[in-house]
Amino acid sequence: MLAMTVNIALKHEVDNSYPIIIDSLQKITLKTKVAIVTNPKVAGLHLAYLLEKIEASEVYIITVPDGENYKNLESLNIILEDLFNHRFNRNSMLIAFGGGVIGDMTGFVASVYQRGIDFIQVPTTLLSQVDASVGGKTGINNRFGKNLIGAFHQPKAVYIDPHFLKTLPKREFAAGVAEIVKMAVTFDKEFFEWLEKNDIHDEELMKIAIEKAVKTKAWVVAQDEKERGLRAALNYGHTFGHVIENETKYTKYLHGESVAIGMTMANDVACELGLMTQDEAGRIKKLLEHYALPTTYDIVDVELFYETFFLDKKSSDSSITFIIAKHLGGVVMRDDIDAELIKKVLTTYKES
Repeated sequence: MLAMTVNIALKHEVDNSYPIIIDSLQKITLKTKVAIVTNPKVAGLHLAYLLEKIEASEVYIITVPDGENYKNLESLNIILEDLFNHRFNRNSMLIAFGGGVIGDMTGFVASVYQRGIDFIQVPTTLLSQVDASVGGKTGINNRFGKNLIGAFHQPKAVYIDPHFLKTLPKREFAAGVAEIVKMAVTFDKEFFEWLEKNDIHDEELMKIAIEKAVKTKAWVVAQDEKERGLRAALNYGHTFGHVIENETKYTKYLHGESVAIGMTMANDVACELGLMTQDEAGRIKKLLEHYALPTTYDIVDVELFYETFFLDKKSSDSSITFIIAKHLGGVVMRDDIDAELIKKVLTTYKES
């Protein structure tokens, strides 16, 4: 009997465009059932403020524990159970109200609940405002690593209100600065030089930095929504940083702090490869340290640290993809860096 082939023609364009509004939160009118997903800390500080701005047929509040170590299947199930209990359907809407952890989990729930519903991002930390809330990357962690379970699911809108940053702890603010520096180093030399000259603790300068960072992230996402090429460059510092987070069980460092250390390690590799000068690496390190971000880490076992790289989403069975800054304002993705060179750099961080 001859083999038969049936082709399913699914070639069509989907417009996933959405606005990112950087301003004081205005009235958000939603003619549907809404669930605001948040954590106790954010709810205590800002939920009343948000509720004044929301107009919907029904509004429910879902709270999950605060912290990266709760970004897991258990928390995911808490959210899903509440949605089922309140009979949410495909026309319902979720609002992610918190930092990157809340945004990632809410977006992932939205991507899988009844095979996909809409959600809005209302980020409350600097890191989530400039990075995590933009681009549709959602997911959770497990014991193998960070964000290894997830989906691409774009929000319908992102509302960035600097008002929320007034209560942000200093470490959380600095963690967001790390992501801003990341984007400047890899894509915008002039922005990096602007950051060297301007302290964004100043509220007006902070708004400028947020806008510049968001524009950079939005441009990259528009070129490569599903991270098949250029967008992977936004993981500068993350390949090393994710190993650090994994080793410390997500309890010692905030995400941005791990990225700051990761950028420093990646810059050491760049210097070894001749892609960055020691002066440039020193300028980046100085800027990070200006915001009290860590740039050192004691590696206990270099071999184990190196092997953990293979759990990175960008890696294959036999090679590891490293995102390396090329001087200031440039970036390259390399999967051909000799293991011994990487281990040589890691050895300089070995616990004494």
